[in-house]
Amino acid sequence: MRKILTHHEANQYSPLSLAFLGDSVYDTLVREKLLIQANMPVSKLHSLKIRMACAEFQSKASDVILPILSEKESAVLKRGRNATGNTVPKHANTADYRKATALECLFGYLYLTGENERICELFEYISENMKSEQE
Repeated sequence: MRKILTHHEANQYSPLSLAFLGDSVYDTLVREKLLIQANMPVSKLHSLKIRMACAEFQSKASDVILPILSEKESAVLKRGRNATGNTVPKHANTADYRKATALECLFGYLYLTGENERICELFEYISENMKSEQE
């Protein structure tokens, strides 16, 4: 059974730990969207998933949702963006990588605090406002 954390409890985790979880949350949403959207070969699904889950796409998604975030969500996003890790991105510049980490941090935070509806709202907003990037 999943335990829902308070905002205080969720804030005790490092931004990179939240991003670790948020990466999985975001990835699952992308896979579900693609699968439901069209019945196609797995290789095609994988290619589309890679496009929507890469650092460059997530960086742009982070910018897209910024105007609709609450103060609390903006603070979590900023914590994620400012987190420093030892990982050097292979296929992204550092700025995109940091903004992608910020998005994943936010999704991880919202998941831990049980804000599933908000996760879906943000993901739908990203999907609707970045259609040209998904093709």
